[in-house]
Amino acid sequence: MKMLILGFAALLATGSAFADTQTTEPVIHDRTGFFVHLDIAKDLSSNILTQDCGIVPAQLIYLDHQGRKHELDYQVQGMGCIGDN
Repeated sequence: MKMLILGFAALLATGSAFADTQTTEPVIHDRTGFFVHLDIAKDLSSNILTQDCGIVPAQLIYLDHQGRKHELDYQVQGMGCIGDN
C-alpha cells in the first residue's frame, strides 16, 4: 500500500514538473455603456456582421498602449434587412 501511495505521489510530482508554467496575462473584458474610453494601440480583430437583420452582437479585440489585450462585446444594427434604405 505504501508503494502505491509513493508511486502516485511520484506521478503527481513529475506531472507538475512538466506542466506549462508560462504565465499569461488575463484578457480584460471591457464593459459597454453609453461612453467607453478605449485606449486602442492595435486592432487585433473585429467582427461586424452586416448581412444580418436587426440587432446583432459584435466584438472588438485590441491591444492598449501598455500591451494588454482587451475584448469589447457590444451590439450593432445589422444592415441586411430587406427594404431598408
